[in-house]
Formats: sequence, C-alpha cells, structure tokens
Amino acid sequence: MTESSTLYCTNHPTTETSLRCNRCEKLICSKCAIHIPTGYRCKDCIRNHQKVFETALWYDYPLGFILAALLSYIGSLIAPKLGFFVIFLAPLAGVIIAEGSRFITRRRRSKYLFFTITAGALSGTLPAALGQILTLLMFLSQIEFAFGLLLSSLWHGVYVVIVTSTVYYRVSGLTFNR
Repeated sequence: MTESSTLYCTNHPTTETSLRCNRCEKLICSKCAIHIPTGYRCKDCIRNHQKVFETALWYDYPLGFILAALLSYIGSLIAPKLGFFVIFLAPLAGVIIAEGSRFITRRRRSKYLFFTITAGALSGTLPAALGQILTLLMFLSQIEFAFGLLLSSLWHGVYVVIVTSTVYYRVSGLTFNR
C-alpha cells in the first residue's frame, strides 16, 4: 500500500495543491498559476521570461519623456485654436508623438518605458492648460471673453484626453511588438 502525502504550494504553505510549474516543477496553487498555451507556469518563470524582452537602455527613459513632453506642449499650444477640429487632429498628434518617441528610443522595449513616454505626453500639455485656467480666472468678470476662454479650455481638455490615450495605446505596444 502506498501512502499519499499532501503537497502544498511553495508560495502559500497552507494551500493544498497537485499543480506544478511546467518549467521549474515548483508546486503552485491556482492563485500562483498562470495559464499559457502549453500548461501552467509560476509567476517567477513568467517574470524571468519577460525580462528577456526588455531592451531599453537607461537613457531611453529621459529621451522618450522629453521628446513626448516637447511635442505634446507644441500641440497643446495649437489645439485650442483648432476648435472642433481638435477631435480629428489630436489622434494624429498622438501618433506623431508616439512614433517620434519610438524613433528616438530606436524601438527598444521595456515594461516601464511606455509609462514614461505617456507621462511625458501628459506633462507636456499641463503648462498650456494651467495658463488657460489662470487666464480664465483673471477674465471671469468679462462674460463674453470668459466664454471664449472656457470654450478654448474645453477644446484643450479634449486634446489632453485624446493625445494621452492615443500615445498610451500606440506606445504600450512596445512591450509586445517586434
């Protein structure tokens, strides 16, 4: 007669399991298991495999941030003057910012590089937005002028949302593409 021993997860010692990582054979529970096409792997094996695809160098982060911020700032100065057409041109600006950032970083990839570039695009829009808000507050007593500024601020807000989301969408593919 064979006596079966109870097996426990490596990360959760109180959780019974019979599942093993198909790469390192470590015991894992359903919380620790990540399903892949060939079976289940532990989070450590998945993390180590993903590190192979991180090719960004240390200077890609400041270069990507600065370029995205600069291009986004230039676009944020133009956006309020476009009015309704900002809805159509802001995605184009986002693509230009994302592709410029990809070009300057030579399409190197990293888990946090696309967050850095997106933060640069967002921070580039902030000086113009802050300037519009301060101008709006200064001229709040003049109703006609304040209404024009409010409308201009609205279009700037639309620009900020569209550009930031477009840059995030385009650059976040850096973690999986090429």
